Amino acid sequence: MRSNFNRSALVRQLAGWLPAPVDAPRQDLAERLGQWLNVADAIALHSTHQALPSVARARRPAVPASASAVQAEFQRVRATLSQAITNPPRKPGDESTMDADAGFAPHHQRCLEQQRRMEMSIDALRGHVRKTLSHTSPHLAQLAALDAVLDPMLGGREQKLLSTVAAFLKARFDQLRQTQPGGWQPIFEHDLQQALLAELDLRLQPVVGMVEALSHELKPHP
Repeated sequence: MRSNFNRSALVRQLAGWLPAPVDAPRQDLAERLGQWLNVADAIALHSTHQALPSVARARRPAVPASASAVQAEFQRVRATLSQAITNPPRKPGDESTMDADAGFAPHHQRCLEQQRRMEMSIDALRGHVRKTLSHTSPHLAQLAALDAVLDPMLGGREQKLLSTVAAFLKARFDQLRQTQPGGWQPIFEHDLQQALLAELDLRLQPVVGMVEALSHELKPHP
C-alpha cells in the first residue's frame, strides 16, 4: 500500500491509516500487472491486438461526435455520485448523523451502497463513451475495442481490491473511537467521504482517459 505503484489518492489515504510502513514490493509495473492476467487473458489481448487494423478499417455510421456532450455527461455522472457521497444519511426529524451506538454496521452498509451506485453508473457511462469513440475515428475505435476487452478482464480484480475499502474504514472507525472519544464522529465522517470520493476518482480513470482522447481527436489543429 505504501509503494509508488499506482499511488492514487485512495491508496495514499488508506495507507496513511496503517500503523506502520510496510516493505514495498520489488516488482516493476509489467510484473505486477502480469499477476492480474492469466493465459486466457493474454490470448484474448493478443487476438484483440491482431484485430485492431480491421477495427480501424471498419466503416462507421456518419454520427457526428460531440466532445462537449460527452464531457457534460461525464461531469453530470460524477457530480451525482459525489453528491450522494457527501450527503450523509440522517434520521427523520434528527439533524445528527447516524446513531453513534449502532457501531460500524450503518457505515458499512452506506459504503457498500455507494460502491454499488458507483459501479452501476460508471459502467453505463463507460459503455456510452466507448460507443461514441467507436463511431468517431479509426484510432478511437481501436481504443474503444481495447477498453472493451480490458474492462471485464481487469474489473474482477479491481472490484476485489475495492471491496477491502470497508475494512480500512472499519479500522479507522475503531481507531478514532478509541483515540478521539469526545469528537470522533465528524472526523470519521470526513475520512469516509474522502475515501469514497477518492474511490470515485479511481473508478473514473478509464473514462477520463477516453474522454480526453475524444477531446484531443476532435480539437481543431492548426
